[in-house]
Amino acid sequence: MKKAQSQLDHKIKKYLDQLFAGVGESQELHEQKEELFTNLKEKIADYQAQGMDESSSFKEAIISMGDLSSLVEDLRKVGEKTKQFPTLSPTATRIANAGIIIGVLMTLFGGFTIALLSFKDLKWGESFAPGIFSVFGVSIFTYGFLLKGTSKRPGMKQMRAILYATSAGLILFSLYTAILINLKTGEMAPSIASMMVFFLAGIGLWLTLFLTEPNQRKNSY
Repeated sequence: MKKAQSQLDHKIKKYLDQLFAGVGESQELHEQKEELFTNLKEKIADYQAQGMDESSSFKEAIISMGDLSSLVEDLRKVGEKTKQFPTLSPTATRIANAGIIIGVLMTLFGGFTIALLSFKDLKWGESFAPGIFSVFGVSIFTYGFLLKGTSKRPGMKQMRAILYATSAGLILFSLYTAILINLKTGEMAPSIASMMVFFLAGIGLWLTLFLTEPNQRKNSY
């Protein structure tokens, strides 16, 4: 019985492999083949319960599935897109998710801390100091978000994501230092001077990355 079941499983898998021959690997393909495999086994069992032999049941089960050509074509497109935009490894996905979570938490922590300190008898310069957590938080979030990517854009390479996060961090740090110095001294000149250095460095890095960004959307569907 087990041998016959094993042979039937092999027969179904062989049929599905032939059906999706030439279709690139993707998570969607894997899930669809598992679903079709289960459906075919159930239909074959139903036909056998009606008195058909295995061969006839197998043919009837395939016929009952209808025309799958459109499904094959859709999965072919998904496979081609997956090949162009390879999915992250489990480790990289965990790193990206951790970056997003930690980044959001640090940003909120900085904001809430500033709000709490503003109610204490402290100078504004001292109350604003925890804003540095938000600066680092946004940078870490940027790294995680770019590394992970979206449904319409693939994740960036790790080094490029780090550089984008650095540029975001420099721009935000320039604003942070300018506000902090202004709150402590009340003077604009040193604030602008401090801001200018980090702001220009951040913008310069961002422009360099942006202008050398490969346009991967051209190949998307």
